[in-house]
Parts: sequence; structure tokens; C-alpha cells
Amino acid sequence: MTISSSNARALAALGHDARLAIFRLLVKAGEDGLRVGDIAEHLGLAASTLAHHLSTLVDARLVLQEKRGREVFNRVDYPVMLSVVNFLTSECCAGVTLTAKEETA
Repeated sequence: MTISSSNARALAALGHDARLAIFRLLVKAGEDGLRVGDIAEHLGLAASTLAHHLSTLVDARLVLQEKRGREVFNRVDYPVMLSVVNFLTSECCAGVTLTAKEETA
């Protein structure tokens, strides 16, 4: 069974409560995204902590950052998000055939 490193990296990035909260907030925000300060205010995170977690989400390609003047806007990369969801659900309800293991003597 092969698991692509991009999917594993995305799932690992979401495997932290703060990053999952950031990602879910950005999903709610939609295509316009949110400024770093808005995210910090909503979630009560310190700027340095937020920067660290956003960096991880950006490295995992789940979040895109765009500088507009002096503000940095963050938004979900929806095609990447959908790719991860499709990876997780691609074989949903396909069934699993188990074979009995041979007994060793």
C-alpha cells in the first residue's frame, strides 16, 4: 500500500489541536481568508505561536498566504484540501477481504 508523502504531510499538519483549529477557522472564512491578526484574535493564540503553526500548514500546502500591503491573508488551498479528503475516502465502503493466516508450526 502506498501513501503519498504530500497526503501524509497534510494529515500530520492537521494532527495538532491548534493547527486543526486554525484550518477549520480558515475553511469557515472561505476564499477571502483571514489576516494573521484576525486568526490570533479568534483563537486567542500568541503571534509567535500562530506564525509557527501557520508555517506548518503552509509547508503542508494546506494554506496559502498572500501579502496585501502590510497585511498577510491566509486561506485554505481548497484543491489540496479536496485531494486529501478524496485520498481518505476514495475506497469508502469498497469492502475488505481478509484471508486466514496460516498457522506456523
